[in-house]
Amino acid sequence: MVDEADIPGRWADIDKALLRNGPLATDGFEGCEELKGFLRDHVTVLCVGAGGLGCELLKDLALSGFRSIHVIDMDTIDVSNLNRQFLFRHADVGKPKALVAAEFVNKRVAGANITPHYCKIQDKDADFYRGFTIVVCGLDSVAARRWMNGMLCGLVEHDEQGNVRQETIVPMVDGGTEGFKGQVRVIYPHMNACFECTISTFPPQVNFPMCTIASTPRLPEHCIEYAKVLLWPEQRPDDSLDLDNPAHIQWLFDKASARAAEFNITGVTYRLTQGVAKHIIPAIASTNAAISAQCSMEAFKVVSGAWGCLKNNMLLNQTSGVYSYTFEYERDPDCIVCGAKAARLDCSLGWTLARLVEALTEDKRFDLGNPSVRTAEKTLRMVKPPSLEESTRKNLQLTLAALGVQHGEHLTVTDEAVPRAITLLVVAR
Repeated sequence: MVDEADIPGRWADIDKALLRNGPLATDGFEGCEELKGFLRDHVTVLCVGAGGLGCELLKDLALSGFRSIHVIDMDTIDVSNLNRQFLFRHADVGKPKALVAAEFVNKRVAGANITPHYCKIQDKDADFYRGFTIVVCGLDSVAARRWMNGMLCGLVEHDEQGNVRQETIVPMVDGGTEGFKGQVRVIYPHMNACFECTISTFPPQVNFPMCTIASTPRLPEHCIEYAKVLLWPEQRPDDSLDLDNPAHIQWLFDKASARAAEFNITGVTYRLTQGVAKHIIPAIASTNAAISAQCSMEAFKVVSGAWGCLKNNMLLNQTSGVYSYTFEYERDPDCIVCGAKAARLDCSLGWTLARLVEALTEDKRFDLGNPSVRTAEKTLRMVKPPSLEESTRKNLQLTLAALGVQHGEHLTVTDEAVPRAITLLVVAR
């Protein structure tokens, strides 16, 4: 373990920002020794993800003067990670990313105190997230980012006049990369646009025609989708497909390989199976480095006030040269997460409950997976536990009118994609 005392001038560059005022400082900023102590001894940062972007973030955050850092990641190290996730070595393959990354940075960076959490973000409760000064996300999943955004928005409290209690805000800096492109967002829950406010701006995922997958596959991707979309539900109907489970990916790979051999298609590999099944786009190390640097800088600015933070979105494009630009997303007053009122749901009372569920999964405002629905009086549909799912299954074929749903009524919807319930206002056509 390296001792800070053994490195003269260790934080000289950081001190220039914290000990003196500058032209870009926020209103009321006063550089002082106390600010240094606050940053190093009282600020606690949560880094979400310890993969390609997460490794960069842990390194940058530790070298920016943050001491108390927690990292959470549910994944283990695969040999394919070693070409860009530089905190890992071949001997670490199979070990939890969060534990190995934390241990590496703690040994390498003077004063760093990184606490690992080897679990899903959904395994932690609101009190856990409430304990952090700021959250920095390096996730590769829109669903996980939606969940984290919903959790932090749910922590915000309001006073009797409806004003946000500032002390309950946990800011989020969200970074994401996709090949040569990347983005950084600074989110103050209930103060500026949250992640959910702009969910409709994300492009739809590439899907292959079902007829091609089932009858005339031509590409290795067609074979993988065949195994995932058709064979898994048919041969393993009682098992939920977990794309983070190596055994499940291996099963898809084996079935896809057999399908490919049947149609003389080459190119099906385990790595490609992972990529197609999880919609993974190959990562570029330089993009991760650039986005991580911006995320860490924004976290430093949010906490210290030494400079004004990003308002509130930055895009990086390295496809042809290097180009970046910033713009500000506006809050969506009808946002299902941070909006002040219930989201409007236009429907017909003649719809069956199954039609309503289908509409909720197709509507880009909600983008839900398998929602449960209830009124103030009774439960219409429950996905879990199995006993409740079975008891409410018969409601799917009944109309909303038959179930007692009325115009102007509020429905409460829950789904694994969001950490808290969504309130919908029924507007009957």
